[in-house]
Amino acid sequence: MRLTPTERDRLLLRSAAELARARRARGLKLNVPEATALIADTVCEAARDGKRLAEAIEEARAVLGPDDVLPGVADVVTEVHVEAVFDDGSRLAVVSSPIRGAVSLGDDAPGAVVPGPGVPQPEPVVHLRVRNTAAVPVSVTSHFHFFEANPRLDFDRAAAYGMRLCVPAGSSVRFDPHGEGEVGLVPIGGDRIAIGFAGLVDGPLDAPGAKAQALSRAAACGYLGADPERPAGAAAPSTTESADGDQA
Repeated sequence: MRLTPTERDRLLLRSAAELARARRARGLKLNVPEATALIADTVCEAARDGKRLAEAIEEARAVLGPDDVLPGVADVVTEVHVEAVFDDGSRLAVVSSPIRGAVSLGDDAPGAVVPGPGVPQPEPVVHLRVRNTAAVPVSVTSHFHFFEANPRLDFDRAAAYGMRLCVPAGSSVRFDPHGEGEVGLVPIGGDRIAIGFAGLVDGPLDAPGAKAQALSRAAACGYLGADPERPAGAAAPSTTESADGDQA
C-alpha cells in the first residue's frame, strides 16, 4: 500500500493516540506526547465523523482532565495544533486550553512558553486571482504550500511556487463554491523544504529543476493553472467535474 507522507503522519498519530488510550485504561497518567496525540486524534476522528471545526475542538477539549495526566503536563500542553480533513476541506484546528479544568502555574511552570514581542505581519510579494471551480468550498491554511493547494482551484501555479498565504499563523482563507478572490502570498521561510502537502515537491523548494518537475507533476495530475502551455492568468477550460474539497 502506497501512502503519502501526510497519510503516514496520520497513522503515526493514530498509533500514539491508541497507546495513550490503552495506558489511560490501565490507570496510568499520560505524559506530554501521549496527551497531545490523544487530543489531536480526537479532532481528526470528529472531522471524519462529519462534525464541524468548532464541534471537533470542543470534543477534543473534553477528552482529558487534570487527573488524567502527569503533574506539569497541563502546564506544557496549553495548545494543540492539528490539520484535519473536514467535509469542507482540510482545516487547521487550534485546541487552546485542551485539558479541561487545568489550573495553570503561569510562567514558572515547567516548559512554559513566555511570549516575546509581537512580530509584524509581512507584506505580500505576490498577488494572485484564485477561482474555485469546485461545487464545494475549499479552505487553505496559512502555511500550506499554496502551489499544491486543491487541484480545482484555478490560479497561476508557477507564480505560487514556494509561497504561502500572507495571513496570521493558524488562520485560513476560504474559497466559496464557484467563487473567486485575490490572495497575497509570501515566500515560505526557514530551510524552504516542502514535505507532504499534495506530494508534488517533497524536498527542497530551491533545488535545481525542482520547480519544473513539480509543475510537470501538477499538470499530469490535472491541477488547474499548472499547464505550461497556458499563459499566466488565462481562463481555465470550463468544467462540470465535482471535487471532494478534502485537500487544502
